[in-house]
Amino acid sequence: MLIYQSNLYFLLLPFSQVVVESPVRPLRSLVRPCFIFLLFLSTVIVIILLGFPDRFSQTDWWKNLSLYTYYHRWTNPDRHRGPSPTTIPPTTVPAPPSATIRPLPTNHYHFGYPRNYHFIVDEPDKCNTQTPFLVLIVPVAPGNLAARDAIRRTWGNETLVQGKKVQTLFMLGLPGGLGAQELQEKVNQESRVHHDLLQSNFKDTYHNLTIKTMVILEWLVSRCPEASYAMKIDSDVFLNVQNLVSMLVNPDTPKQNYMTGLVWWHSPVLRNPNNKFFLPYEVMAESEYPPYPLGFGYIMSMDLPKKIMGVTPQIKPIYIEDAYLGMCLKRLGISPTNPPRKSLFDVNPIYSYGRCKLSTVVAVTTTKVSQLLRYWQDYTRPGPPC
Repeated sequence: MLIYQSNLYFLLLPFSQVVVESPVRPLRSLVRPCFIFLLFLSTVIVIILLGFPDRFSQTDWWKNLSLYTYYHRWTNPDRHRGPSPTTIPPTTVPAPPSATIRPLPTNHYHFGYPRNYHFIVDEPDKCNTQTPFLVLIVPVAPGNLAARDAIRRTWGNETLVQGKKVQTLFMLGLPGGLGAQELQEKVNQESRVHHDLLQSNFKDTYHNLTIKTMVILEWLVSRCPEASYAMKIDSDVFLNVQNLVSMLVNPDTPKQNYMTGLVWWHSPVLRNPNNKFFLPYEVMAESEYPPYPLGFGYIMSMDLPKKIMGVTPQIKPIYIEDAYLGMCLKRLGISPTNPPRKSLFDVNPIYSYGRCKLSTVVAVTTTKVSQLLRYWQDYTRPGPPC
């Protein structure tokens, strides 16, 4: 037993000597290597930034860290509230791009808009019997019956708000692919039942969203010019119609040259070909878009549809429909207006909304039909919301 303890003592002796001798020395020994590494890393970063400035200025990764960050960057009223709702300054055109950039062919980003579409499903008398104060038009795919039914069961069923008539309609294009004829027959039957569908003879695709928006404006001009306001609203949005009407009947709300929503000021034109919203210099030479409200939901006074349609022949359309509206507004010398509170409109919120929050908004996006239905059920429960 004595021999075992003695051997154990000699085995542990070197470690005990190190600890007793200098407990701080290992930490000190790490300081110099860490300092050298950080100095080397900083030098490499500086060399890269100085040696390849063009490459970094043309890369959009820093603008796309997350939609949430991007959204707050360009809608923050503290950064730039934007000009008054009258005129906006001209956008300066930057110098030509570097010869090393080779944009993709422009025909992918422009599209033909012959302005000769016609309605194959229509409700031409919707505004004749009683002129609505507010017209809500929802662009939606022909096959998305679930979204249409959800809206009919929720905010689309609000027809008289604070004594103001509200009319909700859905805008569709033509179905494509296998089963298109069968789907079209279902659309026709749905129209006979609900009388709230508008359908034009353009192909219903993502890259035709601008065409869809222009056709919405055409319908408003020709079928409902006496209404006071119109709203284009996506099918995945919760809409608080009460708050929307309250905002519009406010005496401070303009009755002409008025477009509002979640307005983006100084939104950059993205040059990264891998980005969903990439546009080459040949399509748009400016570095920033004119101000525009995000496409998930924007409101306009009813004088604007005709004015916008009047300038569209002068502006070649791009497939980013909300940005294209901003280009039309700029040509008209009109700027969109920030809402009374930025929190009235929210896109892709990080957290689900509760009943109290839903009672304070105008429009907020949802992730699926079940969430929209749950929001509405929660919002309409009896009792105080907060």
